Amino acid sequence: MSEIETLQKWIDESNRIVFFGGAGVSTESGVPDFRSVDGLYNQKYDYPPEEILSHTFYRRKPEEFYRFYRDKMIYTDALPNKAHLKLAELEEKGKLTAVVTQNIDGLHQAAGSKKVYELHGSVLRNYCENCGKFFDINYIIESDGVPKCDKCNGPIKPDVVLYEEGLDSNTMNGALNAISNADMLIIGGTSLNVYPAAGLIDYYRGNRLVLINMSKTPMDYKADLVIYDKIGKVLSQIEVG
Repeated sequence: MSEIETLQKWIDESNRIVFFGGAGVSTESGVPDFRSVDGLYNQKYDYPPEEILSHTFYRRKPEEFYRFYRDKMIYTDALPNKAHLKLAELEEKGKLTAVVTQNIDGLHQAAGSKKVYELHGSVLRNYCENCGKFFDINYIIESDGVPKCDKCNGPIKPDVVLYEEGLDSNTMNGALNAISNADMLIIGGTSLNVYPAAGLIDYYRGNRLVLINMSKTPMDYKADLVIYDKIGKVLSQIEVG
């Protein structure tokens, strides 16, 4: 039996599938993984992306943070790809109970997924740090420098988890609960190097752990099935009854 046939059989036999994905899910929609093209940024910015996207940097140099953020973290033209669409279909048919994602682009919801745990937040949500008023992504794009609240003139912060910041406890607990109760866990498009997100794999109790990634990960030895390929290419071959 081929890898795809095994994957199909397991999906057919499962009813509480959880998908856990990373940057590789969105790269097929044209959203780059900034870790893989670090050199490009260093030609234009005075600091590495990991430093710019830290809480400390955001506080100390908010204008430089927003210059990078608008330029490299917002992709309003990106559309859901075959992976997003297949996952939404699996949920609609009652096979998949949740998507857990490290991505901040909102593409899972755009594809139709309802139960999505965004571990690192979303660029689509932004809030005033003074009064808490929420703003959409267009408000950030159309503003200059550090965006200010139109109600109290306070600084607006993206609802994304920066380096040095903790994950939202409600989101984390929801993801943990979904994975703990899953009868199949599909992990795709992630190197499983970023913690605490990568630690979620330890909460899966079943024997259908599938890893789909272009390259090897440190968790391959734990998987019951490993497929080295693009997540969209793999999932597009799955038929949902």
